Amino acid sequence: MDRRRLPPLNALRAFEAAARHMNFSRAADELSVTPGAVSQQIQNLEDFIGAALFRRTPRGLLLTDAAQTALPALRDAFDKLAEASSLLTAAVDGRRVTVSAAPSFAAKWLVPRLGRFEAQRPEVDVWLTAGMELVDFAAGEVDVAIRYGAGHYAGLEVARLMSETVLPVCSPGLLAEKPLNSLEDLAAHTLLHDGSPDADDSCPDWVMWLAARGVRGVDGARGPRFNQSSLVIEAAMNGRGVALAKRALALADLDAGRLVTPFDISTAVDFAYYVVHPKAKGRLPQVKAFVGWLKEEAELHEAALMTIDNGAGI
Repeated sequence: MDRRRLPPLNALRAFEAAARHMNFSRAADELSVTPGAVSQQIQNLEDFIGAALFRRTPRGLLLTDAAQTALPALRDAFDKLAEASSLLTAAVDGRRVTVSAAPSFAAKWLVPRLGRFEAQRPEVDVWLTAGMELVDFAAGEVDVAIRYGAGHYAGLEVARLMSETVLPVCSPGLLAEKPLNSLEDLAAHTLLHDGSPDADDSCPDWVMWLAARGVRGVDGARGPRFNQSSLVIEAAMNGRGVALAKRALALADLDAGRLVTPFDISTAVDFAYYVVHPKAKGRLPQVKAFVGWLKEEAELHEAALMTIDNGAGI
């Protein structure tokens, strides 16, 4: 089809929304028009292409074969339009890079380091949003996301930043009050649980951790639970008990002496930290700068952990 004879954009938008909702009224609500306007736009599109797009049945709408064939490409086209629009905005406002990260990673790892990026690139403003939900890059509001997971993020540029391990931690004051000379001594302590929704089967909870070491007489199911990794670390720093903490998130507090590890036992997990972004976003100078800096910081972090593991001590 000649590009100069493309169907009207509003008609295509109405069809995509109606096909996604399989309901003209809900499509109309999304587009802020009346159901009659949606129906008219779809009729215009059907007249333009010379084929029906919907079949009306007693149970509701059904897509015709032609509609089912075209819909995936149309959705991809609208995603690309949204991405192009966000790139135009970002190109105009080259001072800003918007970053999404999980709250615990943002608070315990990223924010303490952002000053170094600002010193390197004072012309770039970092807008950080912290949340557990996955980013919809098609909306165009986020340039870069840092995710903790298995590394499978279809349709995005993905770079692995660093691995993660889990280890027991507590406050120095708690350890002075109730020494931990053996794993069995955990029976006299409150166990703090990281209940963050990571869905990583390789990450042990206290029950798994104790069972793997053959520890008896310690109830690994008891104790308070926190839905953010940073919260369980804060609870441990405040002397609430002994936590199984993600070491990347606890490292600054271990280095500062706010936390100690009573047992030199760490468990590697399958999940890791990744930086992801749409390929087109990676061409923006501010995104290139931020991602490059992030990789450098991750390399420094991994090097510090290697030094610790080689005997320098935490």
